[in-house]
Amino acid sequence: MYCSFCGGDTATGDHEHCRSRLSRIDPPRYCAQCARRMVVQVDPMGWTARCSRHGERTSAEAAQR
Repeated sequence: MYCSFCGGDTATGDHEHCRSRLSRIDPPRYCAQCARRMVVQVDPMGWTARCSRHGERTSAEAAQR
């Protein structure tokens, strides 16, 4: 698994700052499954993040977690 904020391996390093940023402010920038940079679009209603291999995530999905 990879960090959705910085793209680093979650097994190494401290990603507490990344988790707090993702949950409060920023959309994911990297795919958690393959670490590819995602195409992110932010609008007043939320955000969408799309990985070319693993599809799209939205702010509505993230709020449900």
